[in-house]
Amino acid sequence: MEMEYRRLGRSGLQVSLLSFGSWVTFGDQLDVGLAADCLAAARDAGVNFFDNAEGYGGGESERIMGRAFDQLGWPRHSYVVSTKLYWGLHESVNMRNTLNRKYLRHAIEGSLERFGLDFVDLVFCHRSDPDTPLEETVWAMSDMVSSGQALYWGTSEWSADDIRSAWDIAERHHLHKPVMEQPQYNILWRKKVEKEFTRLYEDIGLGLTTWSPLASGLLTGKYLDGVPEGSRAALAGYEWLRGTLTDEKRNTKVRALKEVADSLGCTLAQLAIAWCAHNPRVSSVITGASRPEQVTENMAALDVIGLLDEKVLEKIDTITYFS
Repeated sequence: MEMEYRRLGRSGLQVSLLSFGSWVTFGDQLDVGLAADCLAAARDAGVNFFDNAEGYGGGESERIMGRAFDQLGWPRHSYVVSTKLYWGLHESVNMRNTLNRKYLRHAIEGSLERFGLDFVDLVFCHRSDPDTPLEETVWAMSDMVSSGQALYWGTSEWSADDIRSAWDIAERHHLHKPVMEQPQYNILWRKKVEKEFTRLYEDIGLGLTTWSPLASGLLTGKYLDGVPEGSRAALAGYEWLRGTLTDEKRNTKVRALKEVADSLGCTLAQLAIAWCAHNPRVSSVITGASRPEQVTENMAALDVIGLLDEKVLEKIDTITYFS
């Protein structure tokens, strides 16, 4: 199956159904050369959307991706790139865990400098900020779009109520509205996308760029027998993941899902990615990889989407429903 392109919510922007993100890998596991190889492999498969964030690798992920873009020599019009702002890089007042106007102004300027770009296509508020008036954040994000530093803005891991409130503020003041949300979504984590956001799709035309289709590696099956050396859960700073990835109840479901994948003649990872992409509400499923071969394997999930008939989906629901 060739790459499909879906509109980002009600916007006119089209993004590849499968995209490539840099969380964990760029800076922690990949240098510029290997990053460029992974980007090239994704591009060869039809990927046009590349996801990043200020907080990934303390800004290093943006630098590596920007240098990889430069090394590859791609025309700027040919790809969509994002960043996300909230956590901050500077240990000073107003610069950490906030969405106030001052921080957002410095943060987007810093991201663009690290990327070596004049603008990003998408910018997300990486978390909500209850300590900053929502109206201040909406005005600042709208101004970011008006200034040309970003083309569209949205949210990541926000509640449906906060997204709707932000949209209403923008509507009331004739500002640029939030277009997209980036939530975690996978076979084992479904409620927000399938329940909480239900009314937002029709009411405001919310688009989704979803992350962690493999549940941080759990849905690859590689943690069925513990934590392998060199895996994400073995990295310094990711100790918080180990309990989730080695949880026996979850891995019992993973074993059952692997049987479904085997019956379809695909890997468990391909099944998990295809399952996310099968949801028409999802504009793009963000995948990750530390080697070009992994990128190619992930992209083969496109061929699995058509195999997910009603019987297979019911089987998956029986195993995992709202776990």
